[in-house]
Amino acid sequence: VQLQASGGGLVQPGGSLRLSCAVSGLSLNYYAIGWVRQAPGKEREGVSCMGTSDGSEYYADSVKGRFTISRDNVKNTVYLQMNSLQPEDTAVYYCVTDLTCRATITAKGSSVSAKYAYWGQGTQVTVSS
Repeated sequence: VQLQASGGGLVQPGGSLRLSCAVSGLSLNYYAIGWVRQAPGKEREGVSCMGTSDGSEYYADSVKGRFTISRDNVKNTVYLQMNSLQPEDTAVYYCVTDLTCRATITAKGSSVSAKYAYWGQGTQVTVSS
């Protein structure tokens, strides 16, 4: 299984980036797909995940309303559209996949698991003026 992420770079606060991840070795028709990020000195954070059967989308509270995950099952590719980027979004972003998404949604907020079976190599996103 290989996950090849691309699209990272340097962007000013308030800007946008679109990450892509091409997946080979398994079909996204049967696997959930998501993104995890890790900032320097911080733990990994689940950012978003999209399920298989109904395409349910899950987002961490920190990115909800700004990031959008999408998937092209024909191309076996997943995307992460990131808008209104802020310096705290600076991190290495990893494309990840597993049989299912694991997310926790409560009245206080939502979080996405950072534990997945397969990981890509990561792409750096830096938000700075």
